[in-house]
Amino acid sequence: MANDLNLCQFIGRLGKDPELRYSPQGKAFAELSLAVGKTWKDPNTGEKREHTEWVRAILSGKLAEAAGKYLKKGGRVYVSGELSTRKWQDQSGQTRYTTEIKVGMNGRMQMLDSPNQAQGQPRQQPQQQRNAQARPAQQQQAMPDPVDDFDDDIPF
Repeated sequence: MANDLNLCQFIGRLGKDPELRYSPQGKAFAELSLAVGKTWKDPNTGEKREHTEWVRAILSGKLAEAAGKYLKKGGRVYVSGELSTRKWQDQSGQTRYTTEIKVGMNGRMQMLDSPNQAQGQPRQQPQQQRNAQARPAQQQQAMPDPVDDFDDDIPF
């Protein structure tokens, strides 16, 4: 199945601050609760309608630590990664399933707001971005994406 593709992309707002946890081995994991939605006009009534879906995203390693440090409830964020469903037992022994986006080796997370903007304050251009715009394009260096393998010991 070499031609298959498992990639999901979402842009939305955080419904709560990221939950940052560490595995027993010390690896960081962050859970994001992302609200993605759509609006439309009802053709029968003309009323504006809205629908929100909640997407769970799991980040690991340095990307998880950055999310825990910089992302806040209400902030806009882009995530891409693999769709994954895992099976687990709740406290009463019932089998449960969780579907989530694993933002790992082939995924990305990008903050679309400054930390202040998530709290309703005006956006300020970061100093690093202003400096990068002042340099010629050939001198700009792209930040490498963190590459982390996902273990099955996600502590959520």
